[in-house]
Amino acid sequence: MPSGTVRISLETQEKLRAIASRTGLTMQAVLDEAIEAYRRERFLAAANRAYSTLRKDPKRWQAEQDGRAGWDAALSDGLEDV
Repeated sequence: MPSGTVRISLETQEKLRAIASRTGLTMQAVLDEAIEAYRRERFLAAANRAYSTLRKDPKRWQAEQDGRAGWDAALSDGLEDV
């Protein structure tokens, strides 16, 4: 896998090294997992903000609920999961 260089503080490098040592993972693997967790956290925070905004608009929220009801019907169509 191609790699690049990122500068981090010595304090952060020591934390990274300690986590890698405790977990038995490489520092790169720890960093990859941490960045993926952070990416997911930010995605979910943005989704929560968007839904919060949507819920404040009764017409748009009802349209969302109506759309979900359509999917609920599709889920109970009697077809077996594959």
